[in-house]
Amino acid sequence: MTWAELDWPALDRLRDRFLRGAADASPYWQTASDLACYDFTYGERIGWKWDHVLRELRLRGWQPRSRTVLDWGCGSGIAARRVISFFGAEKFAALTVGDHSPLATVFAEEAARAAFPSLAVAQATPGFLASDEPVGLLLISHVLNELDPAGLAALQRLVARADEVLWVEPGTHDVSRQLGARRDSWLGQFEIVAPCTHATACPILAPGNERHWCHFFAPPPGEIFADSNWVKFGQRAGIDLRSLPYCFVALARRDSGSARGAENLSRVIGRPEHFKPYARLLNCDATGLSELELPKRADPALFKQLDRTKAPLVYRWQREGDKILGGEALAQSDAST
Repeated sequence: MTWAELDWPALDRLRDRFLRGAADASPYWQTASDLACYDFTYGERIGWKWDHVLRELRLRGWQPRSRTVLDWGCGSGIAARRVISFFGAEKFAALTVGDHSPLATVFAEEAARAAFPSLAVAQATPGFLASDEPVGLLLISHVLNELDPAGLAALQRLVARADEVLWVEPGTHDVSRQLGARRDSWLGQFEIVAPCTHATACPILAPGNERHWCHFFAPPPGEIFADSNWVKFGQRAGIDLRSLPYCFVALARRDSGSARGAENLSRVIGRPEHFKPYARLLNCDATGLSELELPKRADPALFKQLDRTKAPLVYRWQREGDKILGGEALAQSDAST
């Protein structure tokens, strides 16, 4: 697929369908071309979210131990391709893709075969999905706002069979809080690898925090802003190309041997707000949720870093109450400490 081959009317139709969301039960995809156009544009933007999640997992010193991958609700298969490319196809023995749309399942299978010729790729069968067979690494991407109770129950059963789970969703208030509720239900069964820096209940869901939601922003590649094709796409789709909000959770079964890594860490929720004399941020750590301020004069370099960095905002603060006096971003070398 190239920009010259892109079917703009098909993208317009997909955009209208996305906006209707769960209120529209009609299939997304009418042709394989629909999927190719989606994968090249909307799917690529989802891929950038996955890229940022995967960078955070690397920062935390985590990588999957599972040799098998299931991409559930795969769509065009962008999630599986990003994950396998990031960690290396040699780390995996098999990929299974499944979607309620046969068109999507075939597209995802063929795209994965083309990307990873040495990897065993297959479509999920009804028998496998209904079985008790271990899943390995379960990938879930942008499905939560479309699942009915039966679909959510089926997904919950798959999670229960998985050794590891990577789940990425849009960074909206409603979807994020739904994912947070699911996250809390898994605390006894799984270790929360990320984004949390603690293993307690999600403080965002505590009474009084209803206006908050756990979300982050992925940086798109800088070159797209000088690319007239991406600019045209953003304008036609009504998308701010600069904004890629997402939420996610990464889980590892408690008996998998995965280590938590560095402790005493905080995760910044959303984006810090910068004012002339100080920066303000929403902080989540083992003590709960808190609004913190960093006076610029306390640490000018940190003040600037928080405004400019594109890295995941995982920090170890020096604090007095709700004032940050200094801090260091988590470095990859910290993960083994």
